[in-house]
Amino acid sequence: MQVKEHTRVQKTQNTEITDGMLVTQTLAGDQSSFEVLVQRYNTPLFNFICHLLGDYDLACDVSQQVFLQLYISMPTLRTGEPLKAWLFQVARNRCLDELRRKRSIHFSELESNHDDDDLSPLDIMPDTQPLPDEMAERSDLKSALREAIDALPPKFRSVVLLRYASQLSFSEIGKTLNMPEATAKTYFQRARPLLRTAMAKHWKPEQVAEAVS
Repeated sequence: MQVKEHTRVQKTQNTEITDGMLVTQTLAGDQSSFEVLVQRYNTPLFNFICHLLGDYDLACDVSQQVFLQLYISMPTLRTGEPLKAWLFQVARNRCLDELRRKRSIHFSELESNHDDDDLSPLDIMPDTQPLPDEMAERSDLKSALREAIDALPPKFRSVVLLRYASQLSFSEIGKTLNMPEATAKTYFQRARPLLRTAMAKHWKPEQVAEAVS
């Protein structure tokens, strides 16, 4: 199955259709409903995967695998709640498989969500295109934020990445990382002053406020 990068499915009232309804319609033979699901989650999932792997082409492959797993798993999915947390959990597991395969590193502590998580989620592929002058400062600011996140205590990294890069709610982050929602929120709140402190060494307060909102 090939996931379409750009779907032509009409967006009219799509936001009013629940994930469960789209799954039910897909199982009934309506392939356009599956395309709506892909359209709904493709961008945040791809960003998350690309940030974790730091490899654009591999991220494309893994993204395809995640949606393929969604398609295959539809008959057994719970349709009463959004699929976002489930999709990000699948994506995270796929990324860990790829990192283990590529780097021959044991990530058992990641898979069990222990606090000694060594993954650097924002070690992303550097830009290959030169930035215009007016965008250079913003690019530097984003790079500084990535470095600050990379330097966070390991237990905070995945929470911050899921919140900033993928815009998941704390409830969804908790489900993705198998931790209570309150713990995810606490980790995020504790991480923000650490990010501000790290960036304040080289950036003005208003620039730090822009980056760490």
